[in-house]
Amino acid sequence: MTGAESAREDADFHIRFWGVRGTIACPGPEYMRYGGNTSCIEVRCGKRLIVLDAGTGLRPLGAVLEKNGPIKAEILLTHTHLDHVAGLPFFLPMFKPGNTIRMGAGHLLQQGMTLKEVVERTMQPPLFPIPLEALEADLSFHDFDVGHTIKLGNHVKVRTAPLNHPNGATGYRVEYGGRSVCYVTDTEHVEGRLDEAILELIDGCDIFIYDATYTDDEYPDHRGWGHSTWQQGARLADAAGVANYVVFHHAPEHTDNMMDQISDSVRRVRGASVVAREGLILRP
Repeated sequence: MTGAESAREDADFHIRFWGVRGTIACPGPEYMRYGGNTSCIEVRCGKRLIVLDAGTGLRPLGAVLEKNGPIKAEILLTHTHLDHVAGLPFFLPMFKPGNTIRMGAGHLLQQGMTLKEVVERTMQPPLFPIPLEALEADLSFHDFDVGHTIKLGNHVKVRTAPLNHPNGATGYRVEYGGRSVCYVTDTEHVEGRLDEAILELIDGCDIFIYDATYTDDEYPDHRGWGHSTWQQGARLADAAGVANYVVFHHAPEHTDNMMDQISDSVRRVRGASVVAREGLILRP
């Protein structure tokens, strides 16, 4: 690799979607085009790897990472509901010595819990046969108060903000090289209002990924469920001067054909938008 090629690699900033669903994984022919795995996004800031959420999409990501030798990764969780952590017991790099994996969450301290305790619960009999202490990677856990800014080194900074979701959740803004990606799921809006904490977090960002589980027409039947709509995401994006808006956390009821219809509607309302699908790669 030449010096110029190495410099480009160090400066590269991109994201890849490994899981885009919410609530539960959706296998089958009706979910082939957008994908059926639950929330998981790979973020590359130069040579640094950040993983946002550990839904079932984490398993295929882990299979790819295993092919490239020892890894060092930061896994940041919005929250620990099952659809966002179901991939952890099947993440192959955790089972291999030589890998370094640090997990963080910002919603548990207020509830008198730690992330390590929650992960231990999911990886013990009778739920899973291999306990956390049997894993051979170098694992560590980081609990923080939401609103905290995480400095990861290599000029990578992650800002956080609280989200309106049962049991709490955290939104993230990853900043690197003068560019930014915001990940805002799971959250429920208040009708007729824009969430000030979210607006501050996403202000002027390059890519804004939002919990668009429902449409405005569907939302009245799901008040209190902790999720929002693609239309509310577009309103937030417009108000915050967002460059690119990404519809994310698709409802299990939304088949590929329904997602095609939503995609057409989103682009008519806001041209600089995309509906997330597995395998999609975006660069801020």
